[in-house]
Amino acid sequence: MANSKKPLKPGQKSPGSGQVEIVTPSGKPTGKERTVVKGKRLPPTGNPGEGYNPVDGTKNNSGFKKPK
Repeated sequence: MANSKKPLKPGQKSPGSGQVEIVTPSGKPTGKERTVVKGKRLPPTGNPGEGYNPVDGTKNNSGFKKPK
């Protein structure tokens, strides 16, 4: 799932809880996902320049907010 926003960076606080997909520096998905918790720091990706795109937020109030 391509995301037009800039990817989240490793070490940044997560804006929501749920699944995030690791993306390459050019924004292409790697097929790897991580589960993150709102307010906790995002883990290292393994390769320089990679980031995260939110894929699936949790169903409670702490999930990623969908753009309107």
